Amino acid sequence: MKHREEFIEEMKGVLLQEKTRLEQELSRFAKITEEGGDYETQFNDIGREPEDNAHEVETYESDLALEKTLEGRLGDILEALERIEKGDYGVSEKSGELIDENRLRAFPEAKTNIGE
Repeated sequence: MKHREEFIEEMKGVLLQEKTRLEQELSRFAKITEEGGDYETQFNDIGREPEDNAHEVETYESDLALEKTLEGRLGDILEALERIEKGDYGVSEKSGELIDENRLRAFPEAKTNIGE
């Protein structure tokens, strides 16, 4: 049980495009670590005044939260791309049924059907 090959190729293109976008977004404020796939938020030195220091900490905390969110999404996208390579993309990890194409178009890295 598999999705149509054209659909899989379409979703692969969408996933690769989103992977590139996420990597670019992460690179604005974080550096990739030596392990690869993991990012480390950079602490920017804005100035020496107390207000500058407060802004540095606030920006760093915000970037850390964003890094965690983007890394999680990137990980899901990489997993979806792996499932394409293995030939089981679009199959629910819980039920083994095909995930609806409309769900995959809306959320290409979906691992299950809605309600599972």
